[in-house]
Amino acid sequence: MATSSTCAENIVLIGFMGSGKSTVGRLLAQKSGRYFLDADALIESAQGRAIASIFNEEGEAYFRELERESARWMAECVRGSIISTGGGMPLVVERLHDIGVVVYLKLPFEKILERISPEERAKRPLFHDLAEAKRLFERREKIYEAQAQITVDADRPAGEIVEKIMSSDGTLRQGHHASKV
Repeated sequence: MATSSTCAENIVLIGFMGSGKSTVGRLLAQKSGRYFLDADALIESAQGRAIASIFNEEGEAYFRELERESARWMAECVRGSIISTGGGMPLVVERLHDIGVVVYLKLPFEKILERISPEERAKRPLFHDLAEAKRLFERREKIYEAQAQITVDADRPAGEIVEKIMSSDGTLRQGHHASKV
């Protein structure tokens, strides 16, 4: 159960798929006494179907609009939470900082490939063509960096990433932006 820190500002985790947003998010929520919210799971719950089904049945543009809608709702209604975004949400929601402090979990593409098993890659359409996945990663990386208020080197154990985020979170409230830890 969340503690009295639940009225704190949200922390919004961004990064490419496989960067550790869900793993770090759950641990960060536990350690900080906040709730964990997965933006993709929120959309799946609201739609009553998996994201893959939404993509297949309605297309990417429809899914991206759902991401924008969920971001508006989170900005208005969610407080004191750790929010893990989908890898593409920072592309369509220009002001993620309206939801909370934006933390980019930065991880090189090669490390992402190591983290995502071949079986898991087979389930993700973006990884069917690794050259195209790398190009997508490179395009998104610039957007992640532009959105981030804190950038964390995610090539370390989840517990260390959580400690870095927790130690840098307070400096943002004092007006320091775009820190790298």
